[in-house]
Amino acid sequence: MGRLIARKPVLRLGPDGERKRPDSIAVEEPLEIRVDGRPLAVTMRTPGHDVELAHGFLHTEGVIGSPDDIRDARYCDSRDDEGRNTYNVLDLGLAPGVPSPETGVERNFYTTSSCGVCGKASLDAIKLKTRFSPADDPVRVPLAVLASLPDALREKQEVFDRTGGLHAAGLFTATGELLVVREDVGRHNAVDKVIGWALLGGMIPARGCVLVVSGRTSFELAQKAVMAGIPVLGAVSAPSSLAVELADECGLTLAGFIRNGSMNVYAHADRISVPVSL
Repeated sequence: MGRLIARKPVLRLGPDGERKRPDSIAVEEPLEIRVDGRPLAVTMRTPGHDVELAHGFLHTEGVIGSPDDIRDARYCDSRDDEGRNTYNVLDLGLAPGVPSPETGVERNFYTTSSCGVCGKASLDAIKLKTRFSPADDPVRVPLAVLASLPDALREKQEVFDRTGGLHAAGLFTATGELLVVREDVGRHNAVDKVIGWALLGGMIPARGCVLVVSGRTSFELAQKAVMAGIPVLGAVSAPSSLAVELADECGLTLAGFIRNGSMNVYAHADRISVPVSL
């Protein structure tokens, strides 16, 4: 697993006493994202799929709309105490004619692994307008399919199985076919990696797709789904009030507490096909 997992000694305490043993821990390291050499954001992430993460981040922030908007992506020299490249600074060059990010997109503080919106230079920058509104997406998802997706996502969480410390996001078709899964210490990073994967594969807007996340649904995750043109967002846990408001306003189907075949639908339930007997 490379830099995804670290082995650390722990003291195990329990009714039977104590013992020392090694434990697997999810790696968390900073990634500085630069655009044309200028620092734009720092996010605490699980290393891996950094190019996807950066593309997804720039797309969901409204900086780019297609992979053609990026000229190149390269790691800059960032050295540890032993002189080795940490691969923790990624510089993306914009294609000719693509405007530089607005000042409001810049983040003055570290983006923590729990909240990507915290630290925006301007709260007004949160209110982005998508190029790919999901409102007119006619997709219909059977109730049984949507109810099964969190379990399908969980089965692919390989690093979580070893560490218990990662969030996950997965993109599915309306028939339940898994397209991609990404794990990260930050739920917003996992979503950015998924959206970056889709962007690089020419799948944005992600019409007819379902995004599933392993935890709660914040405003930012709902916004990322809207920015990518994803019509359905499902979660294992609860949404926030702002996530519900955004979903209702932007035509995003939002479901939470998807467990044991049932769920709560907070916005645009018409996309979910329910058997007549129910």
